[in-house]
Amino acid sequence: MPFLTGLQTGLALIMAIGAQNAFVLRQGIRREHVFVVCFICALSDAVLIALGVGGLGAISGVAPWILPLMRWGGVAFLLAYGARAFWAALKGGAALEAEGAAETKLSKIVLTVVALTWLNPHVYLDTVVLLGSIAAQFGAARWEFALGGMTGSFLFFFTLGYGARLLAPVFAKPVAWRVLDVLVGLVMWSIAFKLALG
Repeated sequence: MPFLTGLQTGLALIMAIGAQNAFVLRQGIRREHVFVVCFICALSDAVLIALGVGGLGAISGVAPWILPLMRWGGVAFLLAYGARAFWAALKGGAALEAEGAAETKLSKIVLTVVALTWLNPHVYLDTVVLLGSIAAQFGAARWEFALGGMTGSFLFFFTLGYGARLLAPVFAKPVAWRVLDVLVGLVMWSIAFKLALG
């Protein structure tokens, strides 16, 4: 059944912890703009899947400069975001505070999640190219496959974002935030180096 295949394929591709997922997890633990973050991630995936199924995966053949541009833009962003996470870990002092604690501005959160999503070349390779090519095998039922992939994205991001609340007691301690920030920094930099090395 194309829908189930799309759902399984979408979930398999998205589950690996990456820059975007680490950010969703962090926002979920902080209980800060969780719906907006999850919705932007899932909607972005849905748009990219639709573009891939619609045949836009061939764009790299028409404009070969696009992928290198996205690659190096992604490297620069991930290095900067990783450095920010390491600085937060070094500085310390963060803890999950009770309701009423100062929130990060929504505009800053939106810009960060959009950058983490759209500046990552792997997102294009996974959703546009890979899912697009798999969907093509289903012929007329390719949009059913795409719907399955899109459903998988919505299920995953909202489960990750809202499920992260279960970790709130752990993150009441500042040391847990330091560990998370170090892990986020390592994930960001490892992905940046993988991108840089091709």
